[in-house]
Amino acid sequence: MSKEKVVLAYSGGLDTTFCALFLSKELGHEVHAVMVDTGGYTADELEAIKNKALSLGIASYKCIHITDEFYDKCIKYLIMGNVLKNNTYPLSVSAERVFQAIAIAQYAKEMQADAIAHGSTGAGNDQVRFDLVFNTIAPNARIITPIRDFKFSREYEIDFLKKHGVDFEAKKVTYSLNVGIWGTSVGGKETLSSHGQLPEEAYPTPCTATQPLDVELTFEKGELKAIDGKAYANPVEAIHALNAIAGPYGIGRDIHVGDTIIGIKGRVGFEAAAPYLIIKAHHLLEKHTLTKWQQFIKTQLADWYGTLLHEGQYLDPTLRNIEAFFESSQKYVSGKVFITLHPHYFQLNGIESEHDLMSSKFGAYGEENKSWSGDDVRGFAKILGNQLSIFQKVNGVEF
Repeated sequence: MSKEKVVLAYSGGLDTTFCALFLSKELGHEVHAVMVDTGGYTADELEAIKNKALSLGIASYKCIHITDEFYDKCIKYLIMGNVLKNNTYPLSVSAERVFQAIAIAQYAKEMQADAIAHGSTGAGNDQVRFDLVFNTIAPNARIITPIRDFKFSREYEIDFLKKHGVDFEAKKVTYSLNVGIWGTSVGGKETLSSHGQLPEEAYPTPCTATQPLDVELTFEKGELKAIDGKAYANPVEAIHALNAIAGPYGIGRDIHVGDTIIGIKGRVGFEAAAPYLIIKAHHLLEKHTLTKWQQFIKTQLADWYGTLLHEGQYLDPTLRNIEAFFESSQKYVSGKVFITLHPHYFQLNGIESEHDLMSSKFGAYGEENKSWSGDDVRGFAKILGNQLSIFQKVNGVEF
């Protein structure tokens, strides 16, 4: 009987390394590992992941690079929508997981795989994101999840790997990292309860900067195009460059508390220097260049967009509709944003834009009006309060 061909979502971490060996050695499958790069690794790190995978004796290994696609189809809209889940989390992992799942499902179809495997546990969001996409794009492939199905502990995984000559130091797996261009998630013992902060050593980028630094970000129609006057043809390069500048300041670190797809509360730490700066700078620029009601409706749609994406619903056509609105709203969101970086925090100092609606031609807030008279305002206030006056008189309500 021929072995079942299984495509494994592989990252080189403890869980997926364990799955590669368990699927081949214990379950007797023909394992084809696929790594989906979303821009969080260097060339040397990717080469190390490849070598580790091939050393496990699996049938094949492939790395699929989708960073540009991830930006064009997702990150761009997270910026345009100023999306921060629960006003905190820039959807670092939840966004990239969907795109990794899509790439893996498409690869499994090309390989005519019998099954697709992933290393998710039964307690998190990733299991739903992967399963949902796999079922939609590659419905004929069976889904295998060894850790979820057998409820394996991390200690069991480490012992199993050691028995097969693969050594995972306990120190290396104290903190679980998921690395991508839009941020790195950090999980550890401190995030398993409702109290506690991650220590400095848990974060992948040490906070080494000590002196304030002024940074200038230039946006064109909602997209980051230049840093300190240096233009970038590809926004992905601009994100990497900003991360290199801001990462050593320890900016963009926090712990996100949220509701998981399966209904339980969860905490996860993250490091996202560039995403945080870009979103906050872009939001400030929008405050100056969009009307009140544009900002209002964008906020509502952004919350829906972030929630649907977080819960693995990227393939729903509703998100294409929201993206079209985001794109149309950015026509005048162009200009410079001035920022000062400090260790562990930053200041937004202001903007410069030819589309700035805070124009002295019409008046200065709290100081001077140039386009209306006092009588205009008296009449306006009276009309504006009509419905309140009517309600009070009809119902005899006293305030």
